[in-house]
Amino acid sequence: MAKMKMLAESYYIPKNETGDDATFFSQTAQVIGVADGVGGWSTEGIDAGEYARHLMRNAYAAAVKEYHHRPIFQVDPKEVLRQAFLNTAEMGSSTACIISFAAAPAAGKMILRAANVGDSGFMVIRGGGGTVYRSPVQQHSFNFPYQLEYSSEKHSHRQAAELAVEVESGDVVVAGTDGLFDNLFAGDIERVVRDYYCMDSMFSLSETLARAAHGRSREKTTVSPFQVAANEAGIRYVGGKLDDITVVVAYVVPDTSSSYGSGDGDVMDVDC
Repeated sequence: MAKMKMLAESYYIPKNETGDDATFFSQTAQVIGVADGVGGWSTEGIDAGEYARHLMRNAYAAAVKEYHHRPIFQVDPKEVLRQAFLNTAEMGSSTACIISFAAAPAAGKMILRAANVGDSGFMVIRGGGGTVYRSPVQQHSFNFPYQLEYSSEKHSHRQAAELAVEVESGDVVVAGTDGLFDNLFAGDIERVVRDYYCMDSMFSLSETLARAAHGRSREKTTVSPFQVAANEAGIRYVGGKLDDITVVVAYVVPDTSSSYGSGDGDVMDVDC
């Protein structure tokens, strides 16, 4: 098996005091999770982010539990999502994406396995900054994504799409909620990642991406992915979309340590 691992960092820009997004990364289990609470619950006096936050806390606990009960690199993201869903008792609903770093059936290969519900998701960027994978969005119609909902059989973990993509050392994984992907096109994200490695930045890459998405969300004339999707649905809309913005950046690096879950390695090789 190729000795690789993910190193991850994240950044969150809430749209209000608390926000509706939540995220986690387990270095031990090599699992990422992002969730976006459905804001409509606030009209009923319910904190729309509370469900998402508890869901991700429970997902983190499930990921660590699975890590201790399975072989290395075999954490099942859909099982993590199942346990998190069943153990979350708060009122509310949320999108969710669970991503695990896993051993591929082919010897020496590694993959990302994911269980995704809704319009949170991830992309894999390789080499000079090109996207090799973008997770598909699950939605009933425009701006109406699939979601997990407390005590709902219809809106449960069973609707999650199971995804897998092979990764290589040096790949950069960008995961996020729709606040990222509704405001930045894939090409925008690629450019930010590529430019990041060609400059001396005081910010992390996740913060740089989040700030770029936040800036776009406040623009009233620049075309955004949300605008394009709205127009295609027959809805007149111009500019970015104000929303919570969560970004997780994970670097696939060689694991040169003697034990799983530690050690460092190089990241993307970019010609500046």
